[in-house]
Amino acid sequence: MARNAAAHAGRTLLIFLLGVAVLYGLVALGGTWKPALGLDLQGGTRVTMTAEGDPSQENLDTAARIINDRVNGTGVSEAEVTTQGNNVIIVEIPGDTSNSLIDTVKRQAQLRFRTVACTSTAPGPCATATAPAPTNPNASPNASPDAEPGSGVTLPAEPSQTKKPGKKGTAKNRPAFAADDTASESPSPTQSPTQSPTQSPTQSPSESPSAPADAKGATAQEALDFISNPPQEAIDAYAAYTCPTAEPPKDDPTTWLVTCGTEEDAATKYLLSPAAIEGTDLEEASAGIPQGGVAWQVNLSLGGDGKDVFADLSDAMAGTEQQFAVVLDGLVISAPNFEGRIPDGNAQISGNFTKTSAESLATSLKYGSLPISFEEEGISTEQIGPSLAGNQLSAGLTAGALGLLLVMGYCLVYYRGLGLVVLMSLATAAAITYAMVLLLGNTAGFTLTLPGIAGLIIGVGVTADSFIIFFERIRDEMREGRSMRVAVETGWRRARKTRLAANVVSLLSAAVLYLFASGVVKGFGFALGLSTMIDLAILFWFTKPLVTYLARFTFFNGGGELSGLSASTLGIDRVATGGKA
Repeated sequence: MARNAAAHAGRTLLIFLLGVAVLYGLVALGGTWKPALGLDLQGGTRVTMTAEGDPSQENLDTAARIINDRVNGTGVSEAEVTTQGNNVIIVEIPGDTSNSLIDTVKRQAQLRFRTVACTSTAPGPCATATAPAPTNPNASPNASPDAEPGSGVTLPAEPSQTKKPGKKGTAKNRPAFAADDTASESPSPTQSPTQSPTQSPTQSPSESPSAPADAKGATAQEALDFISNPPQEAIDAYAAYTCPTAEPPKDDPTTWLVTCGTEEDAATKYLLSPAAIEGTDLEEASAGIPQGGVAWQVNLSLGGDGKDVFADLSDAMAGTEQQFAVVLDGLVISAPNFEGRIPDGNAQISGNFTKTSAESLATSLKYGSLPISFEEEGISTEQIGPSLAGNQLSAGLTAGALGLLLVMGYCLVYYRGLGLVVLMSLATAAAITYAMVLLLGNTAGFTLTLPGIAGLIIGVGVTADSFIIFFERIRDEMREGRSMRVAVETGWRRARKTRLAANVVSLLSAAVLYLFASGVVKGFGFALGLSTMIDLAILFWFTKPLVTYLARFTFFNGGGELSGLSASTLGIDRVATGGKA
């Protein structure tokens, strides 16, 4: 029995150490061995944005909250968002900030869905319109008639109606989404629009006529009718408009819109119906790679009235060449066909996404559109230094190292041979903690601040407390006449319950701080919860199996003088030997 227990403990240790090796392998794939530091220790990027006009304090606070949700979506990046005066929002982001994150901050994120009446490659009812000669020859559309403009959204159909994409067909049987065949002609939703959507739009021929304040967008039937019968004034505005545009047109959901695509599709011109579905009907947005796929996409889920309109439009437009445009901040990011009826309101925006750009767009959509826009010349970006002096980081790390050494020294003196188990367990816990900090910094934007370091240091005490409870239970069992092999197992059953209860309390405390606090306090709660989880992993899969394995050696189970389990140490006449675990 004892030999089986030792063999099982050895296997557990081996698997656990292999898991640690895999963890460091993932860190190596991330390519960084230095933790990301917060604003207080490293500094970062400050983005100052001045709102257009004279927004209300409520709108300014709402915009600040949405931006805070965007940059702190995981709750561990610890960016700071504040308002200044009655029209300025300041965002401070730790570390070297990528342009995609800055775009996420500034993006207006007004999402709407409209039907397409005319495009540069499929003029439709606008074919007879007379357009003025373009002033820029490069601005005229150059796609062939067989091109598939705007492909880039997968709109899944019901199984009975789905067509199988894969071969490039004629205009009649061409699939709705064929990204591989049209990569050179599809838009690139991974880039920001040609001009920042946060700038102040000016009047242009493409701008929709004004509508009453209480007017709404188009119904499903009105949006369908618009495809074949747009008003003459819309056709005239379409003919007079030239793409690419210097800036996005003002997106009025109550009436038609003439606009362009984004980036690679910027030369494609669109005449769109009034908004059939508003972005406010968007219930969820996420980025990911579909099963069996290799490219990133943004998944959308519509609810409310938008879900029903989406189902009606997909039912009427399925199997036709009619397009349905996804419009973000006044520009068309995709205009696919429908493959079949979509009753559940789910769709996927896909195309030339990278992981960063897909997550940026999904984050902007998920947390909603800003109620205000920003002046183009009122947006500035600058690098800022750390808010704490450099010796604060050194002091924090020194305190952590000193505390770790003191705990190790005390356990080594008091527990002697068993103190070696403490040393190895704490060293393993420190290695796992460091790897997790690196991995979370690379994948979830976790930044290490001074309060976060304090949370990890507290974790050292929590881990040491676990050893003390376990070892004291073993010593108590041996004082009652049990051998070490038996004492390890019976003592573990009792110590395990105590440690689980204590760690659950710590986890609850960390969860409360993480969920209900803000700023660096949230980071402290996250670090405390992380160190508590690592303590449980070390206790169950390293410390206990290691003690079980050591119980097979005479130095420990025979009560060696330096083992920490000798008769004199335990205060008994003799140590029981043998026994079956």
